Amino acid sequence: MRLYPHPAPPPGRRRARATAALLTTAALTVAGSLVTIPAGASAPGSPGALVNGGFEDGLTGWTVTSATGTRTAAKTETPGHDGSATRLTHWAETAYQVTTRQTVTHLAEGWWTVSAWVKSGGALDATTLGLTRCGVPDVSTTTPITEQDDAWVRLAVSTYVVGGRCTVSIATNGPGGAWAGVDDVTLEPGQVTRDVRGGDLSGLAKNEDLGATYAAADGTPGDAVQILADAGMNLGRLRVWVDPADGYNDAAHVVATARRIKAAGMQLLVDFHYSDRWADPGAQTVPAAWAGFTPAQLAVAVHDHTRTVLDALAAAGITADYVQVGNEINPGMLWPWGQTWDVNTSDGVTGAQWDNLASFLTAGAQAVREVSPTTRVILHLTNINNGIGSLTWWFDEITARAVPFDVIGLSYYGYWHGSLADLQGAIGALSARYDRDVLVVETAYPFTLADDTPTWENVINLPTELVAGYPATPAGQAAEQRAVQDAVASAPGGRGLGTVYWEPAWTSVAGNGWDPADPSSGNAWENQALFDFDGRLLPAAAELAPDAAAPDRRATSRVPGRR
Repeated sequence: MRLYPHPAPPPGRRRARATAALLTTAALTVAGSLVTIPAGASAPGSPGALVNGGFEDGLTGWTVTSATGTRTAAKTETPGHDGSATRLTHWAETAYQVTTRQTVTHLAEGWWTVSAWVKSGGALDATTLGLTRCGVPDVSTTTPITEQDDAWVRLAVSTYVVGGRCTVSIATNGPGGAWAGVDDVTLEPGQVTRDVRGGDLSGLAKNEDLGATYAAADGTPGDAVQILADAGMNLGRLRVWVDPADGYNDAAHVVATARRIKAAGMQLLVDFHYSDRWADPGAQTVPAAWAGFTPAQLAVAVHDHTRTVLDALAAAGITADYVQVGNEINPGMLWPWGQTWDVNTSDGVTGAQWDNLASFLTAGAQAVREVSPTTRVILHLTNINNGIGSLTWWFDEITARAVPFDVIGLSYYGYWHGSLADLQGAIGALSARYDRDVLVVETAYPFTLADDTPTWENVINLPTELVAGYPATPAGQAAEQRAVQDAVASAPGGRGLGTVYWEPAWTSVAGNGWDPADPSSGNAWENQALFDFDGRLLPAAAELAPDAAAPDRRATSRVPGRR
């Protein structure tokens, strides 16, 4: 995370997706009635196949209905996605509701996924892509706002089909001017999931020690870790500094908070900065205790520091599920010895030091493997806004030196790092080129531009800094975060693991500011937390809820004597 900036839905509308609650056989019987389609409500498509998913034949195969009598709000227009001639458009000048749907029959029981390339704007949460009447509760997700660059984004949602048929639904319910473009709709076997729905809880211990309190959405006080876990967060991330000035983010505090994360049923990601304070593209400072070390000695120090922290966790019965070896290391780490360009031309170390950097990263990964061979090693970059070449350049050098790693980590803040289409492009390109899964290990968005007390200028505090179409409101924060989650999960190639929200519990309390060496420094991030200025959980946390689960097909009764 950089310390400084990089060079409401219509009434009655909610972002909807089924939760992971298991369905009983009785519930399936009720849900099964949904597959009986009223006469005239929807025209079945061809058995086992979606018809005219690219809308090249107009609306053939699709049925349009409108509760507001505005069926003409659904139409086909040009151009479509990826150079095709046409797309589906939903738009009307006044408030409207319209649904374009198609029922597909003769589907095998199991997981099915509808995907489409989409654009939308004009209102939050106005248009949904979903699967309905599939023998289980309906599922849907909202189309992302693409006003930032008007680029197509792939969107997908899955359900478990029971009863042989399912209806693909594209529905808009919004104010005049709300619009959506949809193209290349497919219905295929398989499931798309948001496997990681995490949060970085590194600042929580210090916040609590200085008096921060937290409450659920209904105002009930509670433990922030458990509140977030109850909302659906399934991974906690913790940073590690070598010798921090304030005594936090050290091994002892990491173990203590990791206990709480694991007790809440979450996975653990440990983020090694290999510094005494923030490490990011603007600073990768050698810890004071390692000053004067040679590159060979630094590699040993990286190994031993990593091993010491992970051994402390192991002694507490905790195994990290993921470990970051370095934090936002585009320019390398442990400057100048591990730099990837000449960061300081006057320090006597000239040019990129790729061999040194590779030795540092390998040493850290080796320490991880020694403690737990199943822990996945992450290498973490940022600034995808600089283009895919700025990332492949780095990973080409690292892979050429056989640095061991399992996952590509990215930072993605929409107000700094480009559009959702840019994010999907990076995930698809990197996963294909290096055959690794991709995890967005940092993301966040403001719920307000206001500043809490004690006052300290927020990193994002102006309307001009926001992502187009996503206001700094609780609803805007929730919509933007779900859009990021969906963009990662739906990225072409299917290698996007999920997202980790950065510092959701870092609310503003005196003494816990940006500078660990200066208690008078303030918090420039509290307007992007997942708790409001009163410490109450915000609506965006509901977007951490898990995806739909397969129904429970177990019989509710058994014949005596039979198994």
